[in-house]
Amino acid sequence: MRASDAERERIAEILREAMAEGRLEMEEFETRLDAAYKARTHGELEPLVRDLPGPGAAVAPVAGGQPRTGSMARWSDRVGKPATSGGGFALWGGFRRQGNWTIGRVFTAFAMWGGGHIDLREANFETPEVVIRCFTIMGGIHVTVPPDLNVDVRGIGIMGGFGEHSKDAGIPAPDAPRVRITGFALMGGVGVEHKRSRAEKQRLRDAETQRLLDAEKQRLRDAQTQRPRLEKGDDGR
Repeated sequence: MRASDAERERIAEILREAMAEGRLEMEEFETRLDAAYKARTHGELEPLVRDLPGPGAAVAPVAGGQPRTGSMARWSDRVGKPATSGGGFALWGGFRRQGNWTIGRVFTAFAMWGGGHIDLREANFETPEVVIRCFTIMGGIHVTVPPDLNVDVRGIGIMGGFGEHSKDAGIPAPDAPRVRITGFALMGGVGVEHKRSRAEKQRLRDAETQRLLDAEKQRLRDAQTQRPRLEKGDDGR
């Protein structure tokens, strides 16, 4: 039976999703996609996706209206939640605050002969303005923040360091909370690092993959449109 444009597009969508999920390499994807747009019958289309799941089959559906959490949520949805932690203490050991947690309005961290890690990339915030007080003696405290968070670092290092690493720092979002990091490091260090979360990195990779797929799809469509003209000649004969 002859295939329609809608059926060819449905096969192309299955191929694009398989490419995004890593089921197809780019070369094989291009070969199958080109064959899909050239196909004239169902018999030519079906073998192209016989070993692939249908669109969305590998991903659990998300309920409509379900709120996003962590770095996938809007900043306004991450502010105003009850605090789950207001401090951390490490003595000959360590503490860690990361994942989906809520930092209090004032968070006090102390590390002596030990270390602590404060990760705000997936965190929520009790108030729009947060103060993190870091004190370390012969120890270390590491603070990881998302690139678009408003961060103000004002600390003192005595025979140690108190600084900010801005390799991935971006432009602060207008609605992002404002975090002020103060304190001192005595023969130790407090470091603040701008870094994207895994979820954010995956979102950027997916967006880039989709951009490449859309460009490839447009290229193949243009080639398909030009082919009849080349076969007939510019005068249509």
